[in-house]
Amino acid sequence: MACPHVQVANLSKPTPADSVYREDCTQCFDSIDDPNGLDVCLKCFNGGCAGDRNHAKLHSVSRDHPLVLNIRRTRKIIVRDEPPLKMSKLAIAAETEADRYETALTVKCLECGNDDLDKADPTIAPIVDAVMNANTFSRKEEVKAWEQELTSCEHILLLQQGPPKQIESQDLGHCAKCDLKENLWLCLECGDLGCGRAQFGGVGGNSHALAHSKESNHGVAVKLGSITSDGTADVYCYSCDDERVDENLGAHLANWGIILSERQKTEKSLTELQIEQNLKWEFSMTTEDGKELTPVFGPGLTGLKNLGNSCYLASILQCLFDIPAFQQRYGAGVDSLHGEPNPAEDLETQLLKIGDGLLSGRYSKPDSDVHVSEHSPEVPHQKGLQPSMLKHLIGRGHAEFSTMRQQDAFELLQHLIKLITRSKRPANLPDPTASMRFVMEQRLQCLNCKKVRYTSTEQDSIFIDVPLEKLPAEEGQEPKYKPVALKECLDNLTATEVVELNCSACNSKDGFSKRTLFKTFPEVLVVNARKMAVVNWVPIKVDVPVIVEDGSFALDAYLSKGQQADEEALPEDDTATSNVPAFVPNAEALAMLEGMGFPRVRCEKALHATGNSDANAAMEWLFAHMEDPDIDVPVTLGGDSGAGAGAADPEKLAMLESMGLSGPRAVKALKETGGDVERAIEWLFSHPDDDGAVEQEDAAADEPSGDEKKMAGSNELPANFQLQSIVCHKGGSIHAGHYVAFIRKKFGDETSWVLFNDEKVVKAADVDEMKKFAYIYFFKRV
Repeated sequence: MACPHVQVANLSKPTPADSVYREDCTQCFDSIDDPNGLDVCLKCFNGGCAGDRNHAKLHSVSRDHPLVLNIRRTRKIIVRDEPPLKMSKLAIAAETEADRYETALTVKCLECGNDDLDKADPTIAPIVDAVMNANTFSRKEEVKAWEQELTSCEHILLLQQGPPKQIESQDLGHCAKCDLKENLWLCLECGDLGCGRAQFGGVGGNSHALAHSKESNHGVAVKLGSITSDGTADVYCYSCDDERVDENLGAHLANWGIILSERQKTEKSLTELQIEQNLKWEFSMTTEDGKELTPVFGPGLTGLKNLGNSCYLASILQCLFDIPAFQQRYGAGVDSLHGEPNPAEDLETQLLKIGDGLLSGRYSKPDSDVHVSEHSPEVPHQKGLQPSMLKHLIGRGHAEFSTMRQQDAFELLQHLIKLITRSKRPANLPDPTASMRFVMEQRLQCLNCKKVRYTSTEQDSIFIDVPLEKLPAEEGQEPKYKPVALKECLDNLTATEVVELNCSACNSKDGFSKRTLFKTFPEVLVVNARKMAVVNWVPIKVDVPVIVEDGSFALDAYLSKGQQADEEALPEDDTATSNVPAFVPNAEALAMLEGMGFPRVRCEKALHATGNSDANAAMEWLFAHMEDPDIDVPVTLGGDSGAGAGAADPEKLAMLESMGLSGPRAVKALKETGGDVERAIEWLFSHPDDDGAVEQEDAAADEPSGDEKKMAGSNELPANFQLQSIVCHKGGSIHAGHYVAFIRKKFGDETSWVLFNDEKVVKAADVDEMKKFAYIYFFKRV
């Protein structure tokens, strides 16, 4: 029976700008590999599970999109009776999806209940083909994130093309020097077709395009199979030996009879091939004696697939979703949301999806794709969940987290806490990050008149500096560092120090004593251990063992007693900002700028914003900010950044100023790093393009509303804590290397540490050894 919805559906092919969700459901991790497959909406290309959760049906009813393409994928049974071939250094080969899987396609109408519409129907067939040929959402995001900021070059801008001629176009023809019909590169100068280099993934090539470039001195070529109708393609300049962008690609191709609007992409781009190669990296999962670690499965024991340098995200998510408040908030899955119109673009939906995926145990099972044999003794691990949609939302609009580069796991944690705190959620549901919040109290006392001031700051983590003391190095060995007890780090954090501030109560210049203690404790205490040495202004991470006892320990000694009855408070007008020194511009740079005719106020402002040393940088800043409404407002050390500056410690700002690191960037660095000067220096060097602008919503978010004035945390004693999980890092920099998580889990009556290494989840062998790589600690109150 014909479906009446086909003719009135007004279907159209997905464009390169559309996201096609044809891997897993946008509201849970059921996927095309499940028995019921995945229903992809033929109207908006949302992916919905077709099994017992009925997310496809929910989408269909809420959006009135009844037509779907059901995709079911099953693993081919491959019988190997001999060892697999060992890959040589030059061999480039990889299984394709068609080699590994059988894919079944069915067109359905969820409103009529018709489960087998005619796929050959001229209204449906081109849409089905386009959906299956389009990049999936996750691959599209990977490509976008991996894409380099390509530019043009003189060889493209000055390109001289030969007389126009028609070349074999959509069928690609073949290489002029061999019979290869794929991986073909068209010389934009003379129209020669040559095969490219052999590439990862089994793409053949004899480098005849490169040979042609050397023989003819023609530099620019385009990969034919990568050309899309919207004008994108792989363009390579052999003269520069780099990828480039051709702004006039359409005209250059038309010279050889290729019309962009008629093109269809038929091959993977260089970026897509690079992604596949990056995702092949594996990490050792064996004990020191070579034994494979034992995989574990079940609720709370689900791995996360590495999306390419995403281990920093996976390790943080595993630790967060081990926190009871996160489990209570997100453990119910997406069924608690009814009909979210764009589930893939909603942060709460994706957090619920992650919560269900990690906590339910539904997806924690051995990967059936791994075939264990006498020739392949690999222990079968999980396939792992692919958090592509959540990663996209976390990174959206963020200069670092939107890329595929390795990132600092602690910065990601801070960013994620901010996003969750601000995300829209039902009013009756609490903020799960509240369990991590507490209050630190700072006590300042004038050394002369003994008057005091107490100030409180709400935080969700603390930084501890780990003392670095090298041990004598054995011959031929790298030097090791002396182990440090956690108590020593906490003692240093809360120790009394003297700061040089003037007292407005007695006008003394003797300074103040300063001490910071806990005013309240959280349910979950997050500790970031700074194990950094700054060598030639470059922060280098070192591995220092921090000794944390396995049982519970008390933090009672670090609780502030508050202002005592015999203490006299400093006057209210005596604020830290009254001690902010005036900005002193670099005299030589100031003279150069004034000599160019810029007003003094603007010169000082430019120097303040660019580090107070380079006249050229200040001049560039001036040209870029000439229209700023406050360009003629005089600058002071703390007066350029609104509330953010007022909240910054003037002493710490002065320290950064003395190093030539001043202005809004210094204020923001202290804000982003919790006031830690060394971390602020590190932040400034790792964020060279950040102009220091602080979003207005950031400032507003720091001010609680009238209904949220209740102090975070609790000051009840005893305050006993126990280590619950750690994020460990191997590598010389927090922006490189590899992150894993160790989490304490219960197995019946037994408690054991579990290692989460991306999708691999195993019982940990030597946690004490790994603790020296610990970067972030999560302590639970017990």
